[in-house]
Amino acid sequence: MQAQPTVSKSDFEKALSIGRPPNIFNLFPNSKALIVSGKVIDRAALVKGHSIAIAASVRNSFVARGALRAAQKANAAIIIEIAKSEGGADAYCDVSLWNMARLVDSICNELDITVPVAIHADHYGIKKDSDKHSAKTEIPSMFDAGITSIAIDASHLPDAENLLVNIELSPYVPKWAGYETEVGEIKGKAGLSTVDEALFLVRGLNAHHIFPDWIALNNGTTHGIEASDAGIQVELTSEIHKALEKYHVSGAQHGTSGNSFDRLRAIARQTLTTKANVATALQMVSWGLKVNEYGNAIQDPDGDFIKMADAGPSDNMWNQMVNFAREKGWKGGDYKKLNRPFENRLLALPIVERERMVSGVEDFVYLLITEVFNGADTAPLAVEAILKAGSYDLGAKAGIIEDPAEWTEDKLRKRAESLKVEKGPKGDFDD
Repeated sequence: MQAQPTVSKSDFEKALSIGRPPNIFNLFPNSKALIVSGKVIDRAALVKGHSIAIAASVRNSFVARGALRAAQKANAAIIIEIAKSEGGADAYCDVSLWNMARLVDSICNELDITVPVAIHADHYGIKKDSDKHSAKTEIPSMFDAGITSIAIDASHLPDAENLLVNIELSPYVPKWAGYETEVGEIKGKAGLSTVDEALFLVRGLNAHHIFPDWIALNNGTTHGIEASDAGIQVELTSEIHKALEKYHVSGAQHGTSGNSFDRLRAIARQTLTTKANVATALQMVSWGLKVNEYGNAIQDPDGDFIKMADAGPSDNMWNQMVNFAREKGWKGGDYKKLNRPFENRLLALPIVERERMVSGVEDFVYLLITEVFNGADTAPLAVEAILKAGSYDLGAKAGIIEDPAEWTEDKLRKRAESLKVEKGPKGDFDD
């Protein structure tokens, strides 16, 4: 068996001294946690090739702990994230955009986690003008709190407005930070993203000196519980990525929970994806629920989840959670709302139950990293990227290609009118 590549102590110490962004260094001056820009994680996956970094959505602290243990075991760079809907100002999780970095730093120092970790604000949604106004305060506040990467998600808006929102909010994102943009709201097989609208967004950003690290697409998946494993459209994803190749934008895969491992492996092999969000599956695993081989929670004929006696919290605690949900009228995907009221109750459980929650997540994430996403042994590559750059700021992967004069607001609006797109049904598709 081939030995895993390792990072020397001197290289790690140097990466620790130069690779942590200013906000992280100021927050945790004495920390031994290698918290880095999202750019670092993307570059490591690109160097390995056909490799995807897991972006674990930490709806509870047990998921954070389990995901970080799995990354250390797999020698893999990892992204820890939470979406605005999950951990924003009006959220359903105790873990938030403002305390996530502190949680990760604490766990890393406690458990001697030495792999590079990015802290990502996912799906920072902009749906109306008031969202733009609050974003100009919230985005800086999140970076003050340790965010090192962000997804500006205005995909709910028409294509011209999506581009204009990214342009308007870009100055509030540090240049060193990981940057994700999105085209096509994630809503399953309806409103699939097209090559034309992806090119429109990336070309317009390029003309305004904005070089995203990732682009997320509606390529057939949904957030939450998948009804089947037939979501991701691999060929569509590959086609769009090839069209964007000269702009050096990697793919971000959303809605992975419930998709077959074969399809997820195909995304790694056949597309330029370097980031894959995993949220609902990790929540369900942490609670000890019976899941299929893809992490999709199994429901009985009455629509209830099946709790395994030897996993997650005790049956008594799970029954309390179920009764709470019933009183609230929550079913299926609404169970995600249990995270906030039960975080402290779960933390108060005996250590054997807490360890079962963590180890369940650890085992599932390790399986994904090593057997599905080809993400093992990317930690040394991330450290190498920092040392090669000599900085926490790895810079942009692309240069200016587009003529800014051709992408004024008037001209880009006219371009948008000629795009042939199908946005699909209206509704709330956040998770």
